[in-house]
Amino acid sequence: MPRTVPPSAKLVLASHNPGKLREIADLLVPLGVEVVSAGALGLPEPEETEPDFLGNAKLKALAAARVAGLPALSDDSGFCVAALRGAPGVVSARWAGPGKDFSAAMARVHHEMGDSPDRRCWFICVLCLAWPDGHTEAFEGRVDGIAVWPPRGGRGFGYDPMFLPDGGTLTYGETDPAEKHATSHRARAFVQLVEACFPR
Repeated sequence: MPRTVPPSAKLVLASHNPGKLREIADLLVPLGVEVVSAGALGLPEPEETEPDFLGNAKLKALAAARVAGLPALSDDSGFCVAALRGAPGVVSARWAGPGKDFSAAMARVHHEMGDSPDRRCWFICVLCLAWPDGHTEAFEGRVDGIAVWPPRGGRGFGYDPMFLPDGGTLTYGETDPAEKHATSHRARAFVQLVEACFPR
């Protein structure tokens, strides 16, 4: 049985990414938990040294849980492109450089794809909930689509403006945030997390 989080618990969001923090905090509102960010607690941002999303999600959640002495929820997610053999993947944020310039990161994706006819891409999110004693629960969500160029829309963050989900007509950069919250890779992982760890 998955370990659960009691009502009114305090939970650390183990992320320093403002966009992720907003999305996850919005998703947590209905659960009644008290949320505090790793940044607000002055927790350091650990180096993501694992080769996959699950490993990095666990690393971040455990680091925050052990230092804060509270359950911690982390997100490791990325943009994967079939023509680039899954890149940028786990290094999606690093492609944006130290200044987090995702316009440059999207331009790099476009450049490296070249004239490949394979435009398939996907977003993956792994959410990991960790406790100070080292216990973890992890959940994965994925949304498939195609890469478009030029990027469209000023909403969302990261690679959203160049991602057109399968069956959609708007990129994530053009999509209303509430609609994205309901259907994104993060939302799909979050549904599993809530069902397993936040029974109400």
